Amino acid sequence: MRPTDRLLGVLKAFVFALALVPLAQLVAGAFWFPEWLGANPAEFINRATGRWALRFLLITLAVTPLRMLTGWNWLLRFRRMLGLFVFFYAVTHVTSYAGFDRVFQLEEILKDIAKRPFITVGFTALLLLIPLAATSTNAMVRRLGAKRWLALHRLVYLIAPLGVLHFWWMVKRDLTQPAIYAAILAVLLGYRIVVRFRAAAGSRDAVRAAERRQAA
Repeated sequence: MRPTDRLLGVLKAFVFALALVPLAQLVAGAFWFPEWLGANPAEFINRATGRWALRFLLITLAVTPLRMLTGWNWLLRFRRMLGLFVFFYAVTHVTSYAGFDRVFQLEEILKDIAKRPFITVGFTALLLLIPLAATSTNAMVRRLGAKRWLALHRLVYLIAPLGVLHFWWMVKRDLTQPAIYAAILAVLLGYRIVVRFRAAAGSRDAVRAAERRQAA
């Protein structure tokens, strides 16, 4: 059953507020509860924002499989907002790195991008996110046309592996969390591959059946 527009509006507002909770926790920790941020607040903020960017990316990718499995097409109403939160937390992550680690010294940041592979991969993912965020409005969908818009937003299938790889290379010892994210991503992308393979096989079978009927 499809929720009413009013209920969807309430759900969307709730999801929006929920997506801001990680940021609220970091702000509260920075100003009122420093113990929340541990012994190294700068590192905690940087890593927390990066993890949340990756989490929202995986949640966004999960919308389509969940819609297919449940038939809840209204879930698509949340996908664009979730995608913008990916961009928001990714920008916050990079800003915290540039501010805390390099004090916004452009030369040092560029050196890191050139010499440190995990930063190179991370910045590449952020750059690829920019056109997706910039074309997230209905007006841009109309301007680009549905086909070109969809083609552009398939960049997410490159951005997601880059995000996981960035996290994997950043972690020096315990790879448990990166491995979990990689496994989740593999399931989400694998599901899409299986669906497309089955759809293509079904189309071929339909064409063959039609050819047999014509030949009979």
